Amino acid sequence: MPRYMPESHVPGNPTAARCRGRVGSILYAGGTFTRERRTHMARPYSPGPKLFVFAAGDGNDQHVSVGDPQEAYVAFSAFFRGRESDTYTITDDAAKQSLVLRPGRGVISRIEDADQPRSEHLQVDRGNRYLPSAMLFFENGYAGLDHFGQWFPDLADLDASPETRGAARAATFTTEAAAIEEVARIWADSGIVDPSDKYYVFFDSHDVDEDRAERAELLQLIEFLGLERVDAPAEAAGGEVWVRTDPRLAVECARCL
Repeated sequence: MPRYMPESHVPGNPTAARCRGRVGSILYAGGTFTRERRTHMARPYSPGPKLFVFAAGDGNDQHVSVGDPQEAYVAFSAFFRGRESDTYTITDDAAKQSLVLRPGRGVISRIEDADQPRSEHLQVDRGNRYLPSAMLFFENGYAGLDHFGQWFPDLADLDASPETRGAARAATFTTEAAAIEEVARIWADSGIVDPSDKYYVFFDSHDVDEDRAERAELLQLIEFLGLERVDAPAEAAGGEVWVRTDPRLAVECARCL
């Protein structure tokens, strides 16, 4: 079986959105190739068009009217890359929802000002997380980001150590079904299947200083689920976690491909 990595996110694919792996690339033993985004795969907004407001704190807000999530993503990508700011905000006034990207702090926030206002915050340690989060927001709003990472209700929660955040996140999963889905989500973000087809490898090629919160969460969930963690090969990166194939994990991870 080839060494592979799931395609991270394809517009219009709800399963890929739930699993939220890396955007548009598949890793094989022979190398990586990138799939171009295909506009025809994006589901048109209905009713449409849809209005979004992009802001970066410089007073030069951009109002865009778009027919589908792909069109919104292209417009925001240009906005995001065309200026330097610590904060970027996407607002959907009709839905009373917004997404706030804070590269200066390494934080993504999602906000809903409906009948029961709520907001959640996510610590990110890689710069390539911001635009994928925007795509998910364009597709399914606040709920589209449910499986994007470790959300916390208070910004102050992000001040805790990564290990503390990971343990707190793991403790919220109290059923086998929810826990195995969360493990698959973590795998889909940066995992591969070992060429022997015997192991799922999490945090492929990552150093031990990367993904500390998600690694702490994963290790607790492995114990909760009774999965078998095995020693990584000597040549593996220090941050990798190897888990023996399990039927429950195989079924859930297959949905991410």
